[in-house]
Amino acid sequence: MKPLFQIKALSKSYGARVLFDDATMAIPEKGKIGLVGRNGAGKSTLLRILIGEEHPDAGEIVASEMLRLAYLSQSDPFEESETVQSFLERVSGKPEWECARIAARFEITPELFGASVRTLSGGFQMRVRLSAMLLSDPNFLLLDEPTNYLDLNTLLLLEKFLQSYNGGFMIVSHDREFLKNTCEQTLEVEHGRLFLFPGDVESYLEFKEDRRSEQIRQNRNIEARRKELAGFVERFRAKASKASQARSKQKQLERLHTIEIDHPLRNVRIRIPSPQSRKGLALRTEGLAIGYDGLTVAAGISLQIRSGARMAVLGQNGQGKSTLLKTLAGRLEPRAGSFRWGKGSVAYYAQHVYGEIPEDRTIVTYLTMAAARDVTRQEILDMAGSFLFQGDDVEKPVRVLSGGERARLCLAGLLLGKSEILLLDEPTNHLDFETVEALGFALRDFTGTLFVVSHDRTFVKLIATEIIEIDRGEVSVYPGDYDGYVYRLQSGAGSTTNARPIEASSARESPTASPVSGGLNDYQMRKRDRSDLALKNREARESEERVRHLEAERDRLLKELADDPGSYVPERDERLTTIARELEDCEARWLTLQGEIEELRTRT
Repeated sequence: MKPLFQIKALSKSYGARVLFDDATMAIPEKGKIGLVGRNGAGKSTLLRILIGEEHPDAGEIVASEMLRLAYLSQSDPFEESETVQSFLERVSGKPEWECARIAARFEITPELFGASVRTLSGGFQMRVRLSAMLLSDPNFLLLDEPTNYLDLNTLLLLEKFLQSYNGGFMIVSHDREFLKNTCEQTLEVEHGRLFLFPGDVESYLEFKEDRRSEQIRQNRNIEARRKELAGFVERFRAKASKASQARSKQKQLERLHTIEIDHPLRNVRIRIPSPQSRKGLALRTEGLAIGYDGLTVAAGISLQIRSGARMAVLGQNGQGKSTLLKTLAGRLEPRAGSFRWGKGSVAYYAQHVYGEIPEDRTIVTYLTMAAARDVTRQEILDMAGSFLFQGDDVEKPVRVLSGGERARLCLAGLLLGKSEILLLDEPTNHLDFETVEALGFALRDFTGTLFVVSHDRTFVKLIATEIIEIDRGEVSVYPGDYDGYVYRLQSGAGSTTNARPIEASSARESPTASPVSGGLNDYQMRKRDRSDLALKNREARESEERVRHLEAERDRLLKELADDPGSYVPERDERLTTIARELEDCEARWLTLQGEIEELRTRT
């Protein structure tokens, strides 16, 4: 496959901050790529450069004549009072029937087609924007954080669409599960460079860790060799009989260089100062009704939540998740009924809350103000660093921060407050997935009570002990775990599993497989089983050997890729894909053989 576009010697800086430094790579046709990197590494900037919204300081983007690019940004493209139909017709220039046909792919009904876009939930607005993209007939999509604010139903629909999409795409997302389910390759932006790995995000992170461990091991071996050579030179340089050898060793020593390991991105660790431990009920609601602007969105809410529970508040967009948290936080008055918190303070985080941060504060003075009295300055600086405010950054005034930076700052301050009850509405937006997962691990160890609205599956899986579901005006504790909840939605939205049944013509038959013959005595049956056992043991050894050969070839090809990440070699990528399939088949066959061997051993 020819590359759709090539990035050549790309450089881009904002003042002293370098995003790209001579970055080079090729994007393959129909590549399904997850774009990852820490916040501020340049992911969104790269997408804007690719579509021409921004220009590099040096280098160029060379696009194929075949390229038809479509871009899904994080910005709001809708006009006031615009209907779905009028928006799609405006941005695409296509007739009504064609707009309706594409919109139907995202389950936008005729009733919604005539509705005002801004009255729709965030999930349906995303469906409208995806429809607009497809109306331009693209063959490559650029998606910048498409999962932000999506309910699970829409997220699963988007996954299903991308899995079946015939073109290529590049996705920026903090949702690891989403990237794993949709992307076959991983592109990382790190230290000003681009590296394209021919595998999903899980495989890439494993490869990255293995490569770093191997580099460290090689450096240790080189250092040991350097010491050995240096000792020889030191001992024998003055001896005439050994002088020539000493000079030879000195030359060897000068040729020995350790492998350069870029300063690794620090593993994110977030430590939340522990609040006072509480017992009993954290929350009791009785006949509670919630809503806003004269509208009731849910009623008859009667809950009893124990202290220390970690509740995930789930449901489709527009059902009242944020309204529930806002009511419990005291930002909205109940429309009926009542609720009562147990002992302890309540802290509330939502996307708009960062607007309440005083602009005349610096990062460190705001966090000091937000922190509990007994939180140390080092704990404050550690929390700032965990949310990517490091070194001199902590002295920046709030007024110069972007919306995403203010959101992170607000969340960091809330976690330093040592409140016994946390209400968090979409806390993972504006975070890279390393920080998302670090926050998940920290909240899993949180000793207080937690209510979280989030559709990031990895994050919710890490923290949730119970689920509150809001569905069609009813609020209840879901009688199952999170895996069961997601499975139920997947079943309703259509399975996202690409099951491949084994066909009879492709199934590998054992040379000893034969029907059991009638009339065999015990001796004859044991003799036959021993013969089967020997043959299956031999086949298992052959499978193991095949796996070793495939792994060695895979590692060699990956090393080639790591040594020259900018080159695109279609044959190499195709071979890596073939090796991955063969390894899967070999390992599956080996597992089957082990079960058959164990059964035969019990009979012989």
